[in-house]
Amino acid sequence: MRVAIVASALTCGFGAAILQASAQALPPDQAYVDNTPYAFGPADGLAASVVQEKAAVAHHVLNYTASGRRVEYTTTAGHLTASKAPGKPEATMFYVAYTAKPNGPFPRPVTFFYNGGPGSSSIWLRLGSFAPSRVATPDPLTTGWPNFPLVDNQESLIDTTDMVFIDPPGTGLSEAILPNTNQSFWGVDQDAGVMRDFIMRYLAVNQRAQSPIYLYGESYGTPRTNVLAVMLEQAGVRLSGIVLQSSILDYNDQYPAQTDLQRATDYMVSLLPGYAEVVTYFGQVTPPPRSERSFARRMREFSTQRYDEFTPYGPTFLGLANPPVFPTDAVYAKLSSQSHLSVNALQAYMGSNPYNTSLIPNTTIGGYDGRVSAPNNSPMLVGDSDPSDALIAKPFPVVLAQQMPNYLKYTAVNATYVPLSDVANINWDFSHGGLALPDTIPDLLALLTLNPRIKVLSANGYHDLVTPFFMTEKDLGRLKSVRGIRPDIQVTHYAGGHMIYLDDTSRPVMKRDLVNYYRGWPIEDAMRFSQLPAPWSDMAPPGTP
Repeated sequence: MRVAIVASALTCGFGAAILQASAQALPPDQAYVDNTPYAFGPADGLAASVVQEKAAVAHHVLNYTASGRRVEYTTTAGHLTASKAPGKPEATMFYVAYTAKPNGPFPRPVTFFYNGGPGSSSIWLRLGSFAPSRVATPDPLTTGWPNFPLVDNQESLIDTTDMVFIDPPGTGLSEAILPNTNQSFWGVDQDAGVMRDFIMRYLAVNQRAQSPIYLYGESYGTPRTNVLAVMLEQAGVRLSGIVLQSSILDYNDQYPAQTDLQRATDYMVSLLPGYAEVVTYFGQVTPPPRSERSFARRMREFSTQRYDEFTPYGPTFLGLANPPVFPTDAVYAKLSSQSHLSVNALQAYMGSNPYNTSLIPNTTIGGYDGRVSAPNNSPMLVGDSDPSDALIAKPFPVVLAQQMPNYLKYTAVNATYVPLSDVANINWDFSHGGLALPDTIPDLLALLTLNPRIKVLSANGYHDLVTPFFMTEKDLGRLKSVRGIRPDIQVTHYAGGHMIYLDDTSRPVMKRDLVNYYRGWPIEDAMRFSQLPAPWSDMAPPGTP
């Protein structure tokens, strides 16, 4: 939260055998009661003598009501040991895998999912996105909060790929193994290394080395993916593709140095198209746009053409200016006339108060999804100033507490699952590639060099105000300066915020696009590499990591 080429035979029948009803009864479940006392502080670590590679196994059926298809699948919830070398265990890592039988002689793809934070478990992707069951939220509304049901997921990817959801050390139920401590893995490179070692262990234990292998990261999970993918390729694991959802590929975009004032303007102008989509949702654009897609195109052009007019205010926007500089009424009126955003919306964006509490009187809008709003005195905002975060922060762990023993057949007796570790986030080592904050576009270039045929999908929410889509496009556009590469990059956009899949209208579209991605087909309306915008003038070429 906080922030391979698939064999042709595989593409011609995601369906047939695995989707047929079985006349046989499902195998018996194997429940597991885990007595291990997992701990999640910076200095915590388990003795190797108490670590066990055990898991609960359960069997289920998902019926796709629209098509009448049926998939029998298995859940495996437990721990595997990540080791850097034989006899050198690093961490015991909790995972939940969803697997189905292959169709014919060709192995099914396996996709490894993880959230970001850093310091987040995979609870949000696992309970919200494409697993066979999901928490049904009313996103972007808040009706019924905080009591949301767990339902069969009609957009599950279990008909297309096996899925493994991973909790990094210090989150979920994952812990370091002594002499390592949890904090040993709280850093960009350290984290990617232990994630690599877990994935390699999973592939070995489950004999999946010949499967098409994919990575799926969200938020901080996107820079993690770029670094992790290079490490896996260097270790001999050939990847078929990576999915980067709601990306922050270069942390220096949002957190520039105090003297790097142009980067502040870059970010202010890059966020504007996403903010404008939110403003449209709240009826403050005249005339109303025909579609989110067409309005995004118009706002990209406006932001680019009017860049210089925002330059005086960029440093103030990110708190770098002293004293702050704000537009005059005449400037607001001019920008409103040019952009069709209301003067009120521009004043909220560029004024002295935060836009999330200024756009609508007595109301707070979300950062993760700008469409989600709550009155300033709402109980949702007690302890959480972002209503789009609060929308799921309480309901998901409540559902998880019931799902673990009842559906997954896994019970942790002496530990409590950690959805999000603020301690890990605060203590994270962000240094990478010689920089204090990670820029992982060089890592993505290294990946494309190691594996020129890898498929890259960047999925973005129009209403995400934490990782804005135009900033992601600009970062990916840096690759266009590299001669001789023709990467298979597709960029998609959806109504929704950081967690696009929570939106009931966007999730089916996203599922369709992901199926086409796995099949190696072009995605409808996707932006291709050649269509990416040029980077801002001060953005560095990607170079090498």
